[in-house]
Order: sequence, then C-alpha cells, then structure tokens
Amino acid sequence: MDLIKRSPYHHKFVAQGATFVDRLGFAAPLVFTSTEEEHRATREAVGVFDVYYQVAVEVAGRDAARFLQEAVVADAAGQPVGRALYTSLCDDSGGMIDDLTCFRLAPDRYWLFPTPSRVEAVVAALTAAAAGQAVVVTNLGYRNAYLSIQGPRSRDLLSALTDIDLSTAALPYYSFTIARVADVPNALLSRTGYSGELGYELFYPVEYAEHVWDRVFAAGASLGVRACGLGALRTLRLEKKYVLYGLDANATTTPLEAGLSWTVKFDKPRFAGKDALAKQRASGPARRLVLIELPTLDMVPPVGAAIAVHGREVGQVTSADRGYSVGKALALGFVESACAQQGQAVTLAGAQGDLPGRIHVKAIYDPEGSRLRC
Repeated sequence: MDLIKRSPYHHKFVAQGATFVDRLGFAAPLVFTSTEEEHRATREAVGVFDVYYQVAVEVAGRDAARFLQEAVVADAAGQPVGRALYTSLCDDSGGMIDDLTCFRLAPDRYWLFPTPSRVEAVVAALTAAAAGQAVVVTNLGYRNAYLSIQGPRSRDLLSALTDIDLSTAALPYYSFTIARVADVPNALLSRTGYSGELGYELFYPVEYAEHVWDRVFAAGASLGVRACGLGALRTLRLEKKYVLYGLDANATTTPLEAGLSWTVKFDKPRFAGKDALAKQRASGPARRLVLIELPTLDMVPPVGAAIAVHGREVGQVTSADRGYSVGKALALGFVESACAQQGQAVTLAGAQGDLPGRIHVKAIYDPEGSRLRC
C-alpha cells in the first residue's frame, strides 16, 4: 500500500501487527488482532483509537459566538466555556454540510471537529459566511495528535496520568478541561467519544505523540488496554445508532431525517437552513434513519440493499456490520416515516436472498446512554 501520509504512531501500529486501509490518504489501522476482540476490549475494559486525520477548525474573534449561532443548528452562543456540543452545519435547504462537535475554549474561541472527509467543505462554508464579520476561520491541520481512550476502565487509566478530578461531577459528559496529562502541559482532555462507553479524548502537540502513546499503554497494561482499529469503531458506533457522514448522511439529508432533531434549536432567531427545517418539521420528514437488527451475527447486508415491508421497498441500507455486544448483525438505513416504528418487521435484500430484520428507533446497545454518562 503506497500511502504517503502517516500518523505519528505509525511505527507503533506496524510493531503491533496492524492491517492498514486508506483513510483520506493516511495508512490507518483497520484491525490489530480482530475486530471482535477490539470491540469487546472497548466495551469491557479500555480501547485506544488514533484518529490523527481528525483535525480541528478554529473559529475565533469578537463575533465568533454570534457567527456560530447563525451558522450551526444548535445553541453555540449559549454553550458554556468548557463544554462540547454536537451539532450540524446546514445549507439553506436544510441539507447537512456536515455534523460536527463544537468545543468552546473561550468566549470568543471555538474548536470544531468536522467529519475528516468534510473539513474542506466546512471551512469553505464557514469562510464564506464569515465575510464582513470579526471572525477568523482556521484549519488547524495536523499540528495536534489525538488519542481516543474509551471503555469502562478509561477513567482508571487516565487517573494514573493526571492529577485532575475525572469524576462525572467534576468533568461531566460532553465537557472538557485543559490539564497536564502524562507530564504533557496544556493537553485538552474531553469527556467525549464515538464508542458509547465512558471515554475521553486527548489532544496535544504532535511532538508529544510517541511519549503519550507509551505512557497510556504503560498505565493501561494491568487494565486490559488494547490498541483498536477502524473496524472496531465501526461496530461500536452501529450499536449506538451513531450517524457517519458520507454513509448515513450527506448533503441531501436533514438533521430531522437523520434522527438529530434534538440538536436543532428552533427557538433561535435564525440559522442556516432554519426555514426549510421548520417547514419539514411542520409537515413531517418523508423518511427517517432507523437501526435494523438481524437474527444472527452472520447475516450482514450490503450497503445499498433494499429494505422492504410486506414485499414493498420502503428504503435502503446505508451502513451495516456486526454488533458483537448484542450478538446480532446491524444495519442503518432510511425508511419511509410510516415504517419507522419500533419492532416493525422488514426484509433486507442479501446476496443469498432476503434477510429478516426488525427496526429499532433508538440505539440497541444502552439506548438511554447510561454507560457513557457514568
């Protein structure tokens, strides 16, 4: 594989026997041992993921809060410093340019984390919208390294590397702090992740990357820590019905269709796409994203497979994989809204014939999110 972009941990991946895939030109680890083993390590102990290709986009300046309030669907202006926010950036038709996480570092400074494949689109949209305002949009690129440390033992691991209080009372879900971690000053430590478990994400200057990796794995040696690849991240997020832009959402998808209506704050005076989304809310979306449970782990439908109810096609699969924690293959897909009902029986077109499935309107694993908020 001739990929010229490499994470600062690449030699660590090679030493641990990783199998690589192309992720935006990076040689990204797909799996180290097995996807199932890495999935279970994250659910039961602690898994460590490198997402170095995930870059931050800084929005800063006197008008930053007002600007973002009118750019994204959530309440960025009301977001406290030290808190993260999940939101979407939409066009005027209500289509999602991207879904992203927004960190407020100061009253006039935010970091946005777009989907890696959508960074340029997000920067272009924000830059165009910022014309004439006292705000600067900057792609911070690969100056920071990033480790996602996920699982029920993640707090124990990080507690060995920092003196700050990591309890939920001190650092609630979707909050962050600036701390000394593994002797690295001014690391950003956030209570976020894509696994659906208790977890944290670390951002720090890239020159500390190897040092932090070594300290994390030394601290986690007795806790069952495992390096994990993209395969495990994919299976973990499907169990939680987490949307992946590019598969489960694109520019023709609205947050209401994607099950993200809770992120849209219609009480704001204005934001990009508000009129179109308000119209769709009033009439009801014609389609909705649902999670589909199949009978066993073996029956994984292909992306694009038709979803049918009583022999009539009502939608298509957008992503699918095995849900090792629930013992079922899982698929996400859009179906006609009338069919988006808990327990609705469906069939999915498979290579060897139709596969039976059952719709879930919420996550199949920990649907109330108690594990990630513990």
